Amino acid sequence: MKRHFFKKTILVVSLVILSANAVNAAVTLPSFFTDNMVLQQKSAVPFWGESNKQSVSVTTSWDKKTYKANVVKGKWNVVLKTPVYGGPYSIAINDGDLKTLQNILIGEVWLCSGQSNMEMPLEGWGKIDNYKEEIQNADYPQIRLLQAEHIESTLPLNTLKVQHDGWNVCSPKTIADFSATAYFFARKIYKEKKIPIGLIHSSWGGTLIEAWTSSGALSTIHDFDTEIEAMKSETNREALQQKYNADLAVWEKYVANADKGMQQEKAIWSAENLDDSSWKTMKLPSFFDSNGLASFDGIIWFRKKFIISDNTKDFSLSYYADDDDILWINGNYVGETKGYNVERHYTIPAKFLKKGENTITIRVFDGAGNGGVYADEKITLKSENETLSLAGDWKYNIGADSKDLPAKPYLAQGQNRPSAIYNAMIAPLLDYKIKGIIWYQGESNAERAFQYQKLLPLLINDWRAKFKDKNLPFLYVQLANYKQQKQQPDNSDWAELREAQFMALKLPNTGMAVTTDIGNGEDIHPKNKQDVGGRLANIALAKVYNTKIEYSGPLYKSYTVKANVITIDFDFNENIKAKDNSLKGFSIAGADQKFHWAEAKIVNGKVEVYAQEVPNPVSVRYNWADNPNGNLTNASGLPASSFRTDNWEGITQKKK
Repeated sequence: MKRHFFKKTILVVSLVILSANAVNAAVTLPSFFTDNMVLQQKSAVPFWGESNKQSVSVTTSWDKKTYKANVVKGKWNVVLKTPVYGGPYSIAINDGDLKTLQNILIGEVWLCSGQSNMEMPLEGWGKIDNYKEEIQNADYPQIRLLQAEHIESTLPLNTLKVQHDGWNVCSPKTIADFSATAYFFARKIYKEKKIPIGLIHSSWGGTLIEAWTSSGALSTIHDFDTEIEAMKSETNREALQQKYNADLAVWEKYVANADKGMQQEKAIWSAENLDDSSWKTMKLPSFFDSNGLASFDGIIWFRKKFIISDNTKDFSLSYYADDDDILWINGNYVGETKGYNVERHYTIPAKFLKKGENTITIRVFDGAGNGGVYADEKITLKSENETLSLAGDWKYNIGADSKDLPAKPYLAQGQNRPSAIYNAMIAPLLDYKIKGIIWYQGESNAERAFQYQKLLPLLINDWRAKFKDKNLPFLYVQLANYKQQKQQPDNSDWAELREAQFMALKLPNTGMAVTTDIGNGEDIHPKNKQDVGGRLANIALAKVYNTKIEYSGPLYKSYTVKANVITIDFDFNENIKAKDNSLKGFSIAGADQKFHWAEAKIVNGKVEVYAQEVPNPVSVRYNWADNPNGNLTNASGLPASSFRTDNWEGITQKKK
């Protein structure tokens, strides 16, 4: 009996203690107010949280000042006055229970955003140039890192989901999975200014600029009204989905009819006895962009013979395909998968297999960017009794080229719905005081490059308004060179996207890092992120930190025509020159709008352009290509931005 009474007493006391702890729970803070954080120097910094008490006091160690706030409906906020950069400091928050944040620095906070080239980590899937050495040497305790999770939302959120429990000190242990471009940006600024740098990295690969823009801003241009309304209404969403499904069915039927490997919707190129002796050869796993098809999008069929000794067991096969694939064995349909980032897991029934020689066929559709069959390791067939590698030479043939197909219907889904990422990955940060923004995005919008002339300034002005700073520095990366080089001047959606980025420089407090000399024609994710981050840092040092430093190559200013010569004038024209040998990358056209490669020479700090084929020139274009090879530079050694002097209708002008 005593023992039973003692147990009951202990239980009651424990419950009372637990209850008291729940009632007296310490204040809760947003995910970005943690140990190791950086607060913007010389600023009035909002600081807020939640509590179930009546009031909260906040004491900052840098000035020993205490700020008091009443709790209203569970929420409180104060505004902290920060000094010139320094630290480490602490902040004590007390609502009856004490919570202390340690190792805080006062410095400069930069928001780093965009798509995969901003997201690209030093290691992981990125593996940038010299990544092992860069990680080993990343000992910069005055640089701090905050990594946002990938989250999308129909409505703006108040809470940012972050990784690694908040802010982390930059070190070899924390840098590997962080944005390489952002890190190299911060590293250069820190080395030059010795100011602590806080990096808030909020980016997402493969995303569209409209997903990063608020619905309020997008509603002013009316290009996305249907999609925005669909996010508000289930009825509208269902109607939009039904229309997309109908359009997609029509398109898929058209593609099947256009595909040489299909006949009356039957896969004739999957037949076991097909004569594929005339097909070319490609090694898999790989992207076909790296195998002489850098500018190709469309349908490619792959075939390979393999030999098994036991056909009594099912086999499994796993790989990735970009974007969509269909698999056959000996002419028998096995399965299909859609999505460039979805790992395929196929089971091949024993009844489809023969002892001895068999034929595997994979049909791949690639809509944009890299395409092919790829895997982290070798493609391997496995059964209970046998393992067989399929890596190596495969026969391949082109079924259809996207240039000959109508545009695939598009439905904004998930994170790419207009405003969906803004709502979850930018909106929660709006009261966090920042110094500026770096941005690397555009590849996903290249097919609608003309529209980007509206969308990039819209985003810049939108974010400035939301962060309540109309002069907020906004620095961005112009698209690098990519895809196969063309032998003759031609139209280019990537050139049109670069033009849209160039035009955004008209906005004050903007800067653009040109990268057409450090890309990779076979890789949409070039490994040299050191120079990308460094060029952004040079712009910041010059325009934000008043450091005397070269930060821009020549930028097109104006042109004049005299006889058969067009003369181009540039901003940033000090010591304008060819980086090597004679100038290249210039083309010229007359009123017929047919461009020819041109001769170009520098005369009195300007470039004179002419061609024998064009006696009456009207327009000049420079580096107007997906993967240009122009070499115009200046005293900085940095490349000139691509440009054109005409405003003729481009290939993306009517696309929305």
